[in-house]
Amino acid sequence: MISSNEIKSKAQKKYKNYLQAIINQEDIFPLAIIGNKKPSKSIPEFKKELNELIAFSKEKKGFGYSITYQERKTKTLGTQSFPSSIYFETKQDFEKYLKVEKEVKQFIADYNNISNCFPEINPWLEKYPNKVIANSNNWTDILKVCNYFKSYPKPNLYIRELPVSVHTKFIETNTSVLKELLDIIIEPFTNKDKTIFEKRFNLKYSQPLIRFKILDSKISQNHFSGINDISVPVNQFNALNLNLKKVIVVENKTNLHTIALTLPEMEKTIVIFGSGFKVENLKNAEWLNKLEILYWGDLDVQGFEILSQMRNYFPLTKSFLMDEITFNKFFENDNGTISKVNNPLNLTKIEMNIYEKIKTNNWRLEQEKIPLEYVKTLMNSQR
Repeated sequence: MISSNEIKSKAQKKYKNYLQAIINQEDIFPLAIIGNKKPSKSIPEFKKELNELIAFSKEKKGFGYSITYQERKTKTLGTQSFPSSIYFETKQDFEKYLKVEKEVKQFIADYNNISNCFPEINPWLEKYPNKVIANSNNWTDILKVCNYFKSYPKPNLYIRELPVSVHTKFIETNTSVLKELLDIIIEPFTNKDKTIFEKRFNLKYSQPLIRFKILDSKISQNHFSGINDISVPVNQFNALNLNLKKVIVVENKTNLHTIALTLPEMEKTIVIFGSGFKVENLKNAEWLNKLEILYWGDLDVQGFEILSQMRNYFPLTKSFLMDEITFNKFFENDNGTISKVNNPLNLTKIEMNIYEKIKTNNWRLEQEKIPLEYVKTLMNSQR
């Protein structure tokens, strides 16, 4: 026999449907609760189950679920009145049973207010009535933000610069619901391929920093007052105009320092910290296409996959110290991280051979395990 706890659970699951029925002005009462569990086979257990069921019913509490009975005879229990249906007669019974009277009243007020302001999001309101309730304390401010974006769909301001009278952190802490709403309200102006809120809705944002070291003292003196270790936002890096001929991209910070210390002077050359797969941040620096680019990554599957990624942005990129001779000379049987990449890679035939060898055996030779003198000798040969 179904228990009162199971009825509660089933009623809670029907709550969303009830809210949707309110929106659509549908009457779903009486609202049936399906309970097809068979009663216990002993009379004491049957009586216990039935009494517990009745104790929480409208019959005893004055609200909640109603029970109808059907008399029938069984072999084990004899002739008994069995519950044949359980249902909520009215919306008042249902709301009071779930203790949601005030919540429903607020939901109706919020729904009407939101719908009047933005009728275009009615389908969203019907699909996600639970989100209307979850944000019940915030709708005044949410609508202020939506109204602003509807008037100015391309603000080109930082979030905290927006002239909307809400708490300074309000938008940042409510981006999830705002994203769903703005995707509808200003749909023609959204950048649908962007997942970051600021990029998606034409806002300014704190750009990633590109860190690089200048190996030519003349460039650092002439352009940066002698400073040779520099970090700049991506957009500023993309606009750099330096008299360079070579760029070395390294995978990790250790080797950024290694090259800078080992080779303190290289004419018209800078070293960029690529930060692994974040080399994507370099892809719009078109001036790099005019330079010789060396990529030096770990000798593991990820290192070659990043090399491939870099070469997709800059086709003339050459690998450095990512060859079989270097690997065989310094490999110490370290294990790598298993690759999940199945796409074709932009590697040369020689690079592909060592990539497959490393991938098959899950090997790794980290950059920093290559001795400095060896790096210096090979790098000097590139000068």
